[in-house]
Amino acid sequence: MISLHDVTVTYPNGVIALHPTSASFQRGKFIVLLGTSGAGKSTLLRSINGLVRPTSGDIAVEGRGSIFADRAQLRAHRRSTGMVFQQHHLIGRLTALDNVLTGRLAAHSTLRTLLPLPRADRLLALEALDRVGLADRALDRADQLSGGQQQRVGIARAMAQKPEIMLADEPVASLDPATSIKVLEDLHRICREDGITAIVSLHQVDLARQFADHIIGLSQGRIVFEGTPDRLASVTLDQIYAVERQSLAKAA
Repeated sequence: MISLHDVTVTYPNGVIALHPTSASFQRGKFIVLLGTSGAGKSTLLRSINGLVRPTSGDIAVEGRGSIFADRAQLRAHRRSTGMVFQQHHLIGRLTALDNVLTGRLAAHSTLRTLLPLPRADRLLALEALDRVGLADRALDRADQLSGGQQQRVGIARAMAQKPEIMLADEPVASLDPATSIKVLEDLHRICREDGITAIVSLHQVDLARQFADHIIGLSQGRIVFEGTPDRLASVTLDQIYAVERQSLAKAA
């Protein structure tokens, strides 16, 4: 279980991205952070993997304590945390397989990564590609793949880390509806099969209802809803999307 204790994030320009936030993420659950752009979803995810250090408060993993206790603790947490990004972050000139293999680099010393990775890592990477239906594209350059395929390579790369926690920041924001469902189906299935805790930020309510075990709704850096998809009523959605609707009304 991952726990946030009164976590706040204020950026150097004075913008408060997260007001005091406390939440718990249960092991093995598929949790969706729902909200508009600027609601605090990305900041929350980046805090959980240690890319953003909270201004105050703390983040702890059950059995390990604070992820910020020291450098060794933070490195260990990052090694066990996979990340899927909105824009893939693949190296276009490398093959799908070589991109997935980058997920194995943190498992080795810096010196060891200068040499070809072990055969066991290549087999693990191929298995990860197979699990997202792309084993037959392993030797294709990443920039020759469609957007949806690139995102599935991103999932395979994260899976190659053998993570305990999977974070995904708007992983389907740039994809069409059919491809979005396919990508989330793959991510949901793999996390369920492996017992991985998944925390996924989305802004599409229908996808949150379809895939989430638990939903956390954010608005202006605050949690305004927390519960199961069946409890997501229209009044709650008005709270989550109030700022976006006000902006659209002004623009009109």
